[in-house]
Amino acid sequence: MFIDRVELRVRSGNGGNGCVSFRREKFVPRGGPDGGDGGGGGDVVIRVQPQMRTLLDLRYRKEYAAKNGRPGEGARKTGKSAPPVVIKVPPGTLIEDIDTGETVIDLTNDYDEITVVTGGKGGKGNWHFRSATDQAPRRAVPGTPGAERNLRLTLKLIADVGLVGLPNAGKSTLLRSVSEANPVVAEYPFSTTTPNLGIVKIDEAASFCMVDIPGLIEGAHEGRGLGLEFLRHVERCRVLCFIIDAASQEVSPGDAYSQLISELGQYSDALLERPRFVALNKVDLLPGGPDEIEFHPVGEERVHIISALARGGLDDLMRELYRVVLDADIGDW
Repeated sequence: MFIDRVELRVRSGNGGNGCVSFRREKFVPRGGPDGGDGGGGGDVVIRVQPQMRTLLDLRYRKEYAAKNGRPGEGARKTGKSAPPVVIKVPPGTLIEDIDTGETVIDLTNDYDEITVVTGGKGGKGNWHFRSATDQAPRRAVPGTPGAERNLRLTLKLIADVGLVGLPNAGKSTLLRSVSEANPVVAEYPFSTTTPNLGIVKIDEAASFCMVDIPGLIEGAHEGRGLGLEFLRHVERCRVLCFIIDAASQEVSPGDAYSQLISELGQYSDALLERPRFVALNKVDLLPGGPDEIEFHPVGEERVHIISALARGGLDDLMRELYRVVLDADIGDW
């Protein structure tokens, strides 16, 4: 199961109270104040765990609360501070404050972390309030309360290359052919219902990450089909590779490409600024071979003719994708 959005309530711990205490030892019947400070309450921290790929682990636990700090003790002993509660998330997790609508942070790098609520401070013990005029203060400060926050976590997959296409265009077959990913492959539309990540190895020292996005249909940017839930993952990709079914009897390669460009552009103009490849797939199903394909590039697309199932043309496509990935720069994504 792929989970890409969860809502959580987080609460930090209260600070421990300061202590009212007086030194009492043999032969020192009237010792001075020695109440210690309270310990700090626990923070709640969100940290990127690079091995994670979904937010599934957070689905069934909606609240995270840190412990309170311990109160101070006599002999000027400070109470123990509570440890932080650490929530682990995958790279590409966007954190928003539900109540204010504020974007808190976009965690994109391995082991990035942020303290989303800070624990309360420990109160001061009566030792701090001794003075020449008050040598036996019976006053201490309580710890400050922790904080609460309602957060929405949204995962946008991070990949170098995003495979974009209409349903049943052969995206999953391509991913299986060039990586060790094992997405569902079937002869019917929408066999892919969740994004699938795969690592494509060019050689021992060169590789890149590729993601297979569920097929887009007309109106995907408005929520039709499966498109809207997963278009956000395309935003993270450095390079887009459009997989076109060149053997389709229902839509021509040119019309299929135009429809995909239209959906991406209506979702985000920035997507159309990404480097684009067009892979005309299923050429092995054409009786006349590549000569039957009618496709005319409309921009700076790099066009490749392939057969994902028979692995025809994939080596050249993968090597050129890798070269463009190295040069791609999409700023603060």
